[in-house]
Amino acid sequence: MEAVTGLAFTPEEVTRVGERINNLARAFNVRKVQKGRRHPPERLMTEPLQSGSSKGQLISREDLNKMLDEYYTVRGWDLGTGVPTRKKLKELNLDYVCDEIGAK
Repeated sequence: MEAVTGLAFTPEEVTRVGERINNLARAFNVRKVQKGRRHPPERLMTEPLQSGSSKGQLISREDLNKMLDEYYTVRGWDLGTGVPTRKKLKELNLDYVCDEIGAK
């Protein structure tokens, strides 16, 4: 990365930058698009998968909720809303985003 950008980053710093980007993108979506909506579009549970080894299968609401719970836990987001938590945003030095999205 240094050869391309001239900036020296450790692998840990690159990971942190990626995490900041992911949380800012989620915060933007919460504020402007999803309004704290937890669930993805209903079609994920009503339209069969189109390719891969699970082609033709549906994702059940139970499985989707389990996956979301696991994903939100790993991300440090609120399980009920999918909104990044105040703790997570502060950890990433994104304090200024907390009030904009109603982080708890």
